[in-house]
Formats: sequence, C-alpha cells, structure tokens
Amino acid sequence: MSPARISNRELMAPEVAHTIYQRSLGVGLVFGVLSLIAALLPATRDQFFRAYLLGFMFWLGISLGSMAFLMIQHLTGGKWGMVIRRQLEAAMKVLPLMAALFIPIAVAGIPHLYGAWLHPDPKDTHLVMMSKTYLTPGGYAGRAVIYFAIWWGLAFILNRWSMEQDNPPVQNLSPRFRTIAAPGIILYAFTITFASIDWVMSLDPKWFSTIFGFIIIAGECLSAMCLMVVVERILVRYQPMASWLKPKEVHDHGKLMLTFILLWAYFSFSQLLIIWAGNLPQEIRFFTRRLNQGWQVVGLLLVVFHFAMPFVMLLSRSFKRDPGRLVWLAVWLLVMRFVDLFWYIEPNFNPVATFHWGYLLDLMVPIAIGGAWFAVFFHNLQARPLLPVYDMHAQEFLDYVGVAHG
Repeated sequence: MSPARISNRELMAPEVAHTIYQRSLGVGLVFGVLSLIAALLPATRDQFFRAYLLGFMFWLGISLGSMAFLMIQHLTGGKWGMVIRRQLEAAMKVLPLMAALFIPIAVAGIPHLYGAWLHPDPKDTHLVMMSKTYLTPGGYAGRAVIYFAIWWGLAFILNRWSMEQDNPPVQNLSPRFRTIAAPGIILYAFTITFASIDWVMSLDPKWFSTIFGFIIIAGECLSAMCLMVVVERILVRYQPMASWLKPKEVHDHGKLMLTFILLWAYFSFSQLLIIWAGNLPQEIRFFTRRLNQGWQVVGLLLVVFHFAMPFVMLLSRSFKRDPGRLVWLAVWLLVMRFVDLFWYIEPNFNPVATFHWGYLLDLMVPIAIGGAWFAVFFHNLQARPLLPVYDMHAQEFLDYVGVAHG
C-alpha cells in the first residue's frame, strides 16, 4: 500500500464523525441554554462560575494534552502517534474555542471565584501586597492572554506545517517539526504551570505547592490519551481506521495511559509527603480541608479508582491490546480526571462535602462546554485526511499496514 494508490478522499473521516458533530452541537446548545439560565439567576450564579471553571479546566486539559502528545510524537516518532496524529491535531485546534470560553471567567467570573485575593483580609499584609501586584484582575487577564497566545502560536505552526503534507510531493518535515516541538514542550510546561497557579491554586491564595503544575500536566496528558482511545474505538469500525489500528498500536496507547497514571500518582503522593513532612500552616490547609468533613471519601475514591484499579488492569498485556476493553477504562479515567479537578476546586468553597442541588451545575455546565468541544473537534476531524499521506513516515506506516494486512 503506498500513497500513489490511495487518495485523500479514501483517508477522510467516516460519516459517523459528522453524525457525532451534529449530536454534540445539539447537546452543547441544550445544556448551554440551561447553564445560561443558571448564570442569570443570582441564587445560582456563584455555583455556575465554579462549575464553569471546572468544565473549562477539564476540556482545556484535553486540548493541551493533545498538543503535548503531538509534539512528543514529532520528537520521538513511532507508529503509535501516526495512527492518532490527526485526532491530536483536531483536539489541539479546539484551543481558539477554549480561549473564547475563557472570556466569561476573566470578565465576570473573578468576583465569584477569587474573592480570597480580590478582597483580602487587611491583617494579612502579604496577601494584601500580592493583591496589589500579582493577583490583580488586570494581571490575571493579561497573563491569560500570554498563555493562550503561546498555545495558539504553537498550534498554528504545527497545523500549518502539517497541512503541507496533504499535497504532493512526498517530503520529510520531521527536522522542521522538531525545531518547534522541542522548545514547545518546555513552553507548554511553563505556561500551564503558571496558568494552573492563576486559575486553580489562587482559589486559595494562602496555599502553595511547587509540584502542582506537574500534577496538572500529568492529568492533561492522561485525559488526552484516554480521549484518543475513545475516538479510535469509534473510528475503528469504519475505513480507513479499520485497516490501520492494530493491537500493537492499541497496546502502545495503553502503555502511555499507564505511564501518566503512574506520573499523576507519583506527583500527587510527593505533594502529600512534602507538605506532610513540612507541616507548615500555609501548606497543610490544602489537605486539612480535603481530608476531613467528608472530602476524604472523594480522596479515597481517587486513590482506588484513579490509580490502584487502573494500574492493576493496565499491567495486563492482553487488556492493553484489546480496544473493546481498553476503551471502557479510558472512559472511566476521564470521569476520574473530572473528579480530581472537582476535588481541587470545590472544597475551596464548601468545607463540608454534603450533597446539594447546586452540584448538578457541576455536571450540566461541563456537559455544555463538552458539547461545544466535541462539535469543534469532529468538525476539525472531518476537514482533513486522517493521515498526512505525503509525509515520508506516513508512507512507511502505510507499507507497514499493508504488510500486516496483506
């Protein structure tokens, strides 16, 4: 099998992508209207913005994690990345939507989310100083512009060069991709670290953790790979993915899931160990809130179902090579990623983990954002061939598939 015998039309996403696009758009519109009503009601406005931040961080993480994996693939190569490269690019290209969705937080959400530093206790001189220098509404919005500009710039360059590989001649752009991917990963790590401090850690400005950014990075990459497993499972029922996706590539994706589960667990335990050993009042407030008043149950669920159970399941080689079983674990881990972000955000506002109807917004608003995210994702996926066929490495991949299925 070679590019000379295959056309771009044969490489386009199947019709199911358009169907999912339409349904996602409908879900996003319905839940978006319901969320807007909640935003307009004074009684639910605070909870709306908490749910909005939760949904925003979850879906932004998948876009950024996809961009990180795309840059890793350009640096390291490998067929595991070639089979999902266009899915990663489609997820990365949702970043303009996420930038637009950040505007409500920057314009109207700060008073409802960041009152701790917007109106600091006058007796806390350090926080008062920070609220006049770094933690200001203008600084918050200005830094966000910088973050999104860097992310969009990386995505734009990677996407533009990738588009060149949809048309002849066959060429090897790997050296060019590596020149942007190597510094791009470093820029991603720095920017998401500072963004997570601004957007999540500053919900409690008296708490700090030097490893928090790494926890967010591990979670974003895990979320992105889990979504790729879900999408490839949908597409593998149709051509051309049915001819490409083989147990070896599914196995590789399962191993990457295991890698980032271990990284997330390692960083999270390191944070607990360092803060516990230091026993400093400014640091332990994070865990005193989350290991008491019912929140410890959520923490235990994360230990068992975000780490222990997936870790044991992914040790099995046969499990990792079975897309039918792996996809269910991927869906479950996406749920756990959502719970993890919930555990970071919600206790800042509710010290006691008791159910109230406002928590329904924590599902409704992220579903609205997710509907819009999936609509744009599948729109992007339909716009280009599922393989950059005039990439030299794509030729090798097609030959490899041809031998495997010949």
